[in-house]
Amino acid sequence: MTDDTGESAAARRIRRLRELGRTSQMPQVNAAALQVWQQDGGLRPPSIWLRPGFLLAPRDESGRHPGPMSRLVSSRGVALRFYLLAVFDALCRQPSSEPWRNTRSVAGRTGWEDLIAIDAAYSRPVGAYQPRTRQNRTLSSSRVRQVQAALRQLEELGDQALVEVPRKANGRDRDYSAFLLMKEGGRGQLPTPDYFTPGPALVRGAVDIPVQFFLNGWVQLLYPSEVATWLTLRLLRSLFPGRHNESGVYMYGQDREEAFGLQRDSYEDGCRSLLEFGLIRRAQPMAVAPDGQAAAPGMAQLFMMAGQMMPRIDENGQVRYQPNRYQLTDEGLGYDAYAVTMTTVQGWQ
Repeated sequence: MTDDTGESAAARRIRRLRELGRTSQMPQVNAAALQVWQQDGGLRPPSIWLRPGFLLAPRDESGRHPGPMSRLVSSRGVALRFYLLAVFDALCRQPSSEPWRNTRSVAGRTGWEDLIAIDAAYSRPVGAYQPRTRQNRTLSSSRVRQVQAALRQLEELGDQALVEVPRKANGRDRDYSAFLLMKEGGRGQLPTPDYFTPGPALVRGAVDIPVQFFLNGWVQLLYPSEVATWLTLRLLRSLFPGRHNESGVYMYGQDREEAFGLQRDSYEDGCRSLLEFGLIRRAQPMAVAPDGQAAAPGMAQLFMMAGQMMPRIDENGQVRYQPNRYQLTDEGLGYDAYAVTMTTVQGWQ
């Protein structure tokens, strides 16, 4: 697939990766993430936990609906990445009985801009990057603008807003460095933020993100659709650990779109990329019982879409449609994301 300039998706990704390498951003942002994880008095957690409401809104009288994540998949910029980094920062601190408050500036050393790697200063009409001397002057300001734009996007999600950015004393300008973090499902109707550090023992279906996702640069280099697909598979593993380990987890189109807000192309492309990057693998198909019915769903009755967590069976008792099943391979997160993605994407051309 090519864009209106004739550049293929693989060529565009390689171009962006090369630019990140040329500007040496990946070692810098990975070092900044490590500093967050190792901060004095911090917890150094092996995993970061997301409440499932980020992916899947609570059921109401009309059924299941996507959580805030689905609204960030197709948005331009770094909003999804920034929110995950903010949660990472929050969970690396000591637990508190008070709602989370930001203590980092947007710009400057150890600020939020240090945690964001971007492909900036590319001119599509010219088909080239700005000269290096000029680009070095604009890279920092571009990262600051990306962070500010991300905060605006996260605040403008209505009841699913994930941050609140207060106004300065003049009542007009936003005070970006004083933003407040919301719980993963969004602020709802509450007038104040209520983000508290979650824990796996306290949140059923919590999504675990191994810390290597942040420390090795995966959070920077995976596309939003790939991150959303990966997190969805992690939620399914959290809900069905036995099924995941035995025969893999999967989704049908109706579940994927209505409950998670993932379009078919985004999900399938995301799965292909995650397979190539070594972050998931294909699982063996689930066995079908001799009577033509699907094998017992196990934990599926606990899931909100239990009735659809089985293969489609036709009138002859044959499997009509069997979706791809996947298992997560977290050992892949232990590799440097830049090296893996660059090597893999070069093979796509």
